[in-house]
Amino acid sequence: MPNRIIPYRPDLREKARQLRNNSTLGEVLLWEEIKNRKLGLQFHRQVPLLSYIVDFYCHGLRLAIEVDGSSHDEKGEYDSKREQELSAYGVRLLRFEDMDVKRRMPYVVQEILYWIEDHKNPQ
Repeated sequence: MPNRIIPYRPDLREKARQLRNNSTLGEVLLWEEIKNRKLGLQFHRQVPLLSYIVDFYCHGLRLAIEVDGSSHDEKGEYDSKREQELSAYGVRLLRFEDMDVKRRMPYVVQEILYWIEDHKNPQ
């Protein structure tokens, strides 16, 4: 499964571009911490996977990171289905509350680093 390409709906490319240009404050703040391989791995913003767009994605680890704002409060079923479908392709999801990203960035970055350390493939 590691080399299996994850398909996505082509119409999501434009939507992802729009999302990159209209990021939330939490997304902007987290991007500053993880861009340019700052954590030792390459992340991309607003990446289409299947019928979804994830906030951040590391292809090497198949790790998606989501910053959940108030829009996710009513979307438990949707988020669960999304996570199951992505998981079928080997994608793991890390979720952080928007307020944690804004107020507890060291904690968020440390949690990402712990996850990376626990899931790196020894090669």
